[in-house]
Parts: sequence; structure tokens; C-alpha cells
Amino acid sequence: MVTRIENKKLSKSSSAWMKEHLDDHYVQRAQKEGYRARAAYKLLEINDKTGLIKKGMTVVDLGSAPGSWSQVASKLVGDSGILIASDILPMDALPDVTFIQGDFREAEVFDTIMTAVGDKQVDVVLSDMAPNTAGNSAIDQPRMMYLCELAVDFALATLPMGGALIMKVFQGTGTQELRQQMQQDFSKVRSIKPAASRARSKEMFWIAIK
Repeated sequence: MVTRIENKKLSKSSSAWMKEHLDDHYVQRAQKEGYRARAAYKLLEINDKTGLIKKGMTVVDLGSAPGSWSQVASKLVGDSGILIASDILPMDALPDVTFIQGDFREAEVFDTIMTAVGDKQVDVVLSDMAPNTAGNSAIDQPRMMYLCELAVDFALATLPMGGALIMKVFQGTGTQELRQQMQQDFSKVRSIKPAASRARSKEMFWIAIK
């Protein structure tokens, strides 16, 4: 009986989420405009406010699947730019995007990314990475902080002075400590909460300039 009640509650919750998702302005807009996810509008707004991604730049998109940030960034860098996307999950091909499947923590994958960069410099690192959430902040938050730390490490290893990291974080345990550390490693760190981020969401985007 308990299992049936739990399943019924889960079904109601899932149905409510699905209705909200389908009614969402940004979901509908993404479908009309050909973006793979509503997250595209978060990066568009961030770049409108910062102007960090420009024509001709080299951008690396970590945790890129399903590819909406890569779609946006690829258009922003244009034909003269380079967009390299990487994820442990597969991602359908995108025009003018080099996709490298694998874990960028591994030397072989990291070297493949840097080979794709070639003799250019990495101008911007993107990270919209997030764990598969369990609905328990005691589990989800440490997982998210770990992904943020990985993105920061990659950015510090690849960005020149003046290069930028645009990274999603979940506000909560560990964020203050990470930000304090980043303020030592980067010349500037600022926060942006795009309109496409749901109000109840703990997500925030940090923009760090090396």
C-alpha cells in the first residue's frame, strides 16, 4: 500500500512538472527557434550583459550535452572562431562544433581537447554542468561543488590572462569557500541570475576573469 501511495504521489509530481515545463515560455521559444534546451537563453542573456564571447574566439564548452550552449556559443564566435564541446554523454552533431566525448579529467581527453584548440588560445570556458539531482541537498550540493571545482581547475589550466570562465553553481554549502578561493585565482568574479533561470532554482552563474 505504501508503495502505491508513493508511486501515485510521484506520478502527480511528474505530471505537474511536465505541465510546467511544456507551458514554460522559454521551452516554447526554444522549440520555435531551434535550440535544444531552454538553457540557451541563459547564456544569451549572460553574454548580452558581459560581451565576453566574440567573433573569432576559441571557446570550450564543458558538459555540453544536449548542446544548447554550444549552439549559442558557436553562433557568437562565427565562422572565424572555434567551438569545442565535451561531455561524457553523447551529443548529436552540430555544424561548426567539434565534439569530444569523454571525461576531460582524463589526460587523453584533455589532450584531445587541446589538440583541437591547436595554436590558438582558449578565450572562454563554459560550464553548465550539473549532477543528476536526487532531491536531497546533502547529496546534490557536494556533487555540484565537485563539478564546479573541476571546471575551475580546467579554466585555470587553459585560460590566459584576461580569459573568462562562465560557470553554473548551486547556491548552498561550499559556494562561499569556492568563491573566496576563486577571488584569489581570478582578477574578478561576478554573479548573474538570468531571467530564464526559474525563480525557485538555486542555480546562479558565476563569471570569472583570469
